Amino acid sequence: MVLEMKVPSPGESITEVEIAEWLVEDGDYVEKDQAIAEVDSDKATLELPAEESGIITLKAEVGDAVAVGEVVCLIDTSAEKPEGSSGASDKKEEPKKEEPKKEAPKKEEPKKETYASGTPSPAAKKILDEKGIDSSSVSGSGKDGRITKDDAVKAVPSMGTPTGGNRGESRSKLSMLRRKVAERLVSAKNETAMLTTFNEVDMSAIFELRNQYKEEFKNKHGVSLGFMSFFTKAVIRALEMYPAVNSMIDGKEMITYEFCDISIAVSGPKGLMVPVIRNAENLTFRGIESEVKRLAIRAREGEITVDEMTGGTFTITNGGVFGSMLSTPIINPPQSGILGMHNIVERAIVRDGAIAIAPVMYVALSYDHRIIDGKESVGFLVAVKEALESPEELLMDGNVKKALEL
Repeated sequence: MVLEMKVPSPGESITEVEIAEWLVEDGDYVEKDQAIAEVDSDKATLELPAEESGIITLKAEVGDAVAVGEVVCLIDTSAEKPEGSSGASDKKEEPKKEEPKKEAPKKEEPKKETYASGTPSPAAKKILDEKGIDSSSVSGSGKDGRITKDDAVKAVPSMGTPTGGNRGESRSKLSMLRRKVAERLVSAKNETAMLTTFNEVDMSAIFELRNQYKEEFKNKHGVSLGFMSFFTKAVIRALEMYPAVNSMIDGKEMITYEFCDISIAVSGPKGLMVPVIRNAENLTFRGIESEVKRLAIRAREGEITVDEMTGGTFTITNGGVFGSMLSTPIINPPQSGILGMHNIVERAIVRDGAIAIAPVMYVALSYDHRIIDGKESVGFLVAVKEALESPEELLMDGNVKKALEL
């Protein structure tokens, strides 16, 4: 019996996937549940397991966009598993190689110059105009040297007169995930009234807490006491104070959520991924650190699922891990706000009327001005700053041991 393997639905909003890589070859024998391909959706890279054992026939090429429910391969389940090859009996006789006959070199006929030589077709002219390329710099491959649409597509703008050295270049196809991220980022810029407000945070109190309790915390819970749990707790407190930041626009209505699903931006091998910490308001410091670690590992190893990246009411991104001092993060639509963390640098500050050196982080809040006013955005970021500078009082109810479950 021949089984048709169709593309399963990775998620409700996904209608097609792209074949990123076949892990088997046409004609191979595959076992049930063996990973046979990696497919890119607009949210994640997923493995496609074989539904039955048998000999596989591929019906799609690498790079093909395949609709959900479409057949990508056939598995002949009646085929028996081949035994391991052994001896010369399995070797196919190689056909004798015939020496190619030498042919006399053909004389190239000079191209006929006509009125069409170097003239682009209407479609080619439109493409060249969009690229800002003069048709005189393009060599036509059409009849009598006419510039075709394909010539225009392949044409690249001049990089100036070379003066020596390597001038090579390479092209690679963007993955479906990367294309979707690009599309969403441009959409966020074009369809939202995005503004960014900034502040600075004295991280001294958090440094002291971490230095005092990080070893005990790790020994007991098996995870490190990082900065992300403090920032997540501070964001949750601020979202409860300013619920408009925890809202989204839906047509002519505003949806305000009574829960905090915090999206965490993670840089994975296939591009940016944003897994979600569900109901973060119910988690302790230990719970947040454990969930952040779990999701980050799954994202970086390419094991994250679409469901784990679906939803989210607010996003936290940390450019500081790459050394960023300051940035304007882009909203993750349809959310209305995103908090940007940055690197921590010792800076001079005024404390109790005197100059002091303190570890300082600049923070940024990008928000959708259509539903979040300036007063709310600034108030939200100030609330985050206050909680981070007084974590024992505002995030731990004055009892550090109990908050850290020590």
